[in-house]
Amino acid sequence: MRDETIAAMLLARLGDARPGLRSRERTWTWDEVVRESAARAALARDLRRDGPFHIGVLLENVPEYVLWLGAAALGGATIVGINSTRTGAYLEQEVRHTDLQLVVTDRAGLELLDGLDIGVPRDRFLLVDDDGYPDLVAAHACEPEADASVTPETQLLLLFTSGTTGASKAARCSQGRLAELGRNNSAKYDVKREDISYCSMPLFHGNALMALWAPSLAAGATVVLARKFSASGFLPDIRYYGATFFTYVGKAIGYVLATPEKPDDRDNTLTHGFGTEASPEDKAEFLRRFGARLVEGYGSSESAGMIRRDPQAPPSALGRPAHDGVRIVNPETRETCAPAVLDGHGRVTNAEAAVGEIVDVHGAARFEGYYRNPEADAERVRHGWYWTGDLGYVDGDGFLYFGGRSGDWIRVDSENISALLTQNVVRRHPKIVDAVAFGVPDPRSGDQVMAAIEIPEGVRFEDLDLPAFLARQDDLGTKGAPRFVRVSHALPTTGSGKLKKKELQLDGWRTSDPVFRWAGRGSPEYVPMTGADKAALREEFVAAGRGRFLP
Repeated sequence: MRDETIAAMLLARLGDARPGLRSRERTWTWDEVVRESAARAALARDLRRDGPFHIGVLLENVPEYVLWLGAAALGGATIVGINSTRTGAYLEQEVRHTDLQLVVTDRAGLELLDGLDIGVPRDRFLLVDDDGYPDLVAAHACEPEADASVTPETQLLLLFTSGTTGASKAARCSQGRLAELGRNNSAKYDVKREDISYCSMPLFHGNALMALWAPSLAAGATVVLARKFSASGFLPDIRYYGATFFTYVGKAIGYVLATPEKPDDRDNTLTHGFGTEASPEDKAEFLRRFGARLVEGYGSSESAGMIRRDPQAPPSALGRPAHDGVRIVNPETRETCAPAVLDGHGRVTNAEAAVGEIVDVHGAARFEGYYRNPEADAERVRHGWYWTGDLGYVDGDGFLYFGGRSGDWIRVDSENISALLTQNVVRRHPKIVDAVAFGVPDPRSGDQVMAAIEIPEGVRFEDLDLPAFLARQDDLGTKGAPRFVRVSHALPTTGSGKLKKKELQLDGWRTSDPVFRWAGRGSPEYVPMTGADKAALREEFVAAGRGRFLP
C-alpha cells in the first residue's frame, strides 16, 4: 500500500542526531537535513506562482540537491532533475516540456542553459553559489511541517527517460511510490541504519533516488556525496567516508576495475552495492579485489518490483518473475513465449520462439504515467497490461534474462540514447549521402552507438572531419556520438531504397567495409579498425563473459 509519504519519512527524522548527509566540506545530522529542507520549502512557497509547482534542479551531486528534494517533499512541489549531459535544442525541448516555474542551479548550470528558452525567466533562477543565497535560505528558517496538500498521490519527481518515439518523456513518481520503494529497497538491498551510502550516480537519475537516497532515508542511513563519478576517486572516497553501500551502473564498475590494482585494495569499508548491467565476471572480480558483493536488479523510472532475487539464479540471469503477472510475451499475439533453450555458452538457440517483451499484466494500475504525454502512456499500457519496452526470455528453470530493448533506442551507461537523433545529426553533414544509427553490444555492459554512413565516390572519411562536425551539434549530447562508424560508397538497401538497418546492425563492426573507432577522451578522433583491433575486441567480449552477444 502506498500510504506513506516522503514528507512523513523526513519529519520522522526530526531530532535524529545521526549524520544524514555528508560532503567533503560539511556534515549534517538528519535533524539538520529536515530543518534545512523546511527552510527551502518555505522559500519555494514564497516564490510560487500559478501553475504546476515544478522546480527544476540543475546541479551536480552537491548537498543543495538533496536539501531541495526534501524541500519539495515538505512543500508539495515536484523536482525535475535536469540532465546535465543534454545540450542545445534537445535540452531546451526537454526542459520546456515540464513547465518549470523555478530553477535551482549554479553558475556552471547557468552557462549550460545560456541562450536556451526553457520557459523560465532569468529572475526565476536561484543560484546556490551566489553570495546572497545562504542568507536568503536562513531568512526562511521555520519549524518543519508538511504542506496540508501533501498526500501519497502528490507528485514528487519527474524523471526524464526515453521512449521509442524520440519525444521527451518525463516519468511521474509520487511521494507514495518513492516512499514504498524506499521501504522495499532498504530491505531488498540490505540498507541499514548503520550504513554509509555513497552516492556517485547523478541525482537526476532513478538509480540514485530510488535505490540509494530513498532507502537510506527509510533506514536512517547516512548519505555521502561525490559531485560526479570518478574511477580514480572511487576508492579514496570510500575510505574517506567509511562508506559501506553504493549504487552503480555497469560501465562505472568497468571503469573502477580498469584502475591499476594495488595490494591494499581490499583495505576499505565497502560491503555491498546495487546496480544494473555489471557482467557476472565483473561482479566476481569486484568481490575479489575490493571485498564487496554487487547485487544486480531490473527496473526503470516507470516501474519496479518485477523481478525477485534468487541466490540460485545463473550469473547472467536477473532472477525470477516477482509474481505470475510478469511474463515474456509475443507483442503481436500476446501469447507467452516458449522457454528459452540455452547452449553451452548461455546463448538462446530458439530466440524467435523464446524472446519477447517483458510485461506485467497486473502493472497498469501501478504505472503513474508520463507528464503531458498521452501517446507514451498508451504505448506503456495496452490491453490493460504494462509493457516495459524491454525484451527478455525465461529459461527452463524459470529464471528471467534481459534480452535487449525494443524500439529505436540504445542503452549507453544505463541511459537510453535515441538512435534516430544520432542518425539525424549525422545526416546533416553536407558530404554524407545517407546514414543510419543503431546499438552494438559493449564488451562490458549495455550498448555502444554505431553509425553506418554512405559517402560519394571520391570522398574519403578523413575529408568529413567528423569529430569537429559532431562537436558543433548542440542537440547531440555527450553520449550520442557514434563510437563506431562504418563507411561505404554503397550501403545495402531495400527495394524501396531504405538502408537495411537490421542487416547493418547485425554486421556491426565485423563488416568488411572500413570501420573507424572513437579513440581518446575530451577531444577524441576516429581511427581505422584493423583486423587485429577487431580480434582484440572480440577477446574483450569473451573475457567479460559477453561472447554470446557476438554472432
